[in-house]
Amino acid sequence: MGKLSINDKAPEFSGVDQNGNPVSLANYKGKKVVLYFYPKDDTPGCTAEACDFRDNYAGLKSNGFEVIGVSVDSEKSHTKFVNKYNLPFTLIADPDKKMVEDYGVWVEKSMYGRTYMGTARTTFIINEEGVITHIIEKVDTKNSTQQVLDLVG
Repeated sequence: MGKLSINDKAPEFSGVDQNGNPVSLANYKGKKVVLYFYPKDDTPGCTAEACDFRDNYAGLKSNGFEVIGVSVDSEKSHTKFVNKYNLPFTLIADPDKKMVEDYGVWVEKSMYGRTYMGTARTTFIINEEGVITHIIEKVDTKNSTQQVLDLVG
């Protein structure tokens, strides 16, 4: 799938959450969704981002948002991450990389001169009709909630 743009229909997805429950975009019809993709459970940047969403979760909910995190980690890894940091929202396990590919965030990255494939930290804001209204590609992990709220007013 090519790169997604604002006003595109969000790709339908289905996966399992940290508790093994099925989750799909259809479950959120009529709701606004903050769908954020992150590289790896329990790493410094990903933990900062998840904890920022956790600490501001009530405010997001009061603005009508559901928060869903996605990484290619396993359901078991997600369970440990959720329990360790008391995360109140859904994390979807995407070990087969279908979601990261459908959303165009499985990309070539490089570190220390080595290139590899990985998840580009990206946040999609999806409206009640399942349309992407905003895409945040330069995520500030410590202020990710504020980035969302600044965009949606």
